[in-house]
Amino acid sequence: MTVLDLTHSCDMQFVAEVARESGQNLTLCYQCGNCTAGCPFTFAYDLPASSVMRALQWGQREAVLSCRSIWICATCKTCSTRCPNNIDVARIMEVLRQISRREGYAPEKQIKQFQDSFLQSVMRHGRVFELGTMMSFIARSRRLTDMDLGPKALARGKLFLRARDIRGRDEVERIFRRYRESLEK
Repeated sequence: MTVLDLTHSCDMQFVAEVARESGQNLTLCYQCGNCTAGCPFTFAYDLPASSVMRALQWGQREAVLSCRSIWICATCKTCSTRCPNNIDVARIMEVLRQISRREGYAPEKQIKQFQDSFLQSVMRHGRVFELGTMMSFIARSRRLTDMDLGPKALARGKLFLRARDIRGRDEVERIFRRYRESLEK
C-alpha cells in the first residue's frame, strides 16, 4: 500500500477540475472510510478509495492520476451507496480515469490496453463482445498466457463466436461521439 506524502504542493485547479467534471462536492468527504470498507477490490489497491479521496482533496495530482486503484475500480458503486454524504465516489474514480488517460498517466500498459479493447467492443456492438474483446486485448498486449481460458469459456457457453449487436447501436455511437467531442474542448 502506498503512503501519501501531503507535504507536496496542492494543485487546487486539479481539485476544481475533478469537482466540475464529476459534479461532486469533494469537500464533503470527511474520511469516514465507508468507501474503503465496502470496496471489494481494496485488497488490490495501492491507495484505498478513502486515500484517493484525501489525496484528491489535497490536490495531489501526480499521486492520484498515477495510482493503480483508479484503474482497478470496477465502478460497482458500493462506495457511493455507503457514503453518508452521498458522494458518488465511483463517478469520481471514472473521472479520474478519464483525466489520467487524457494526460498520459495510465500506470500499467495492459490495464489501458484492456480498457481500450473493452470500449472498442462496446462502441462497435453496443455491448461487450467477449471473444472480440479478448482477441483485441491479446493483439494489443501480445499476452498469450490466458489463451487456455477461451476453450473453457466456450465449452461452458460463456463465449459466443459471433457478436450480438443491440438495437439502438447508433445511440451508443452518439454517446461515444459526445464524449470524444468533450475531450476536444
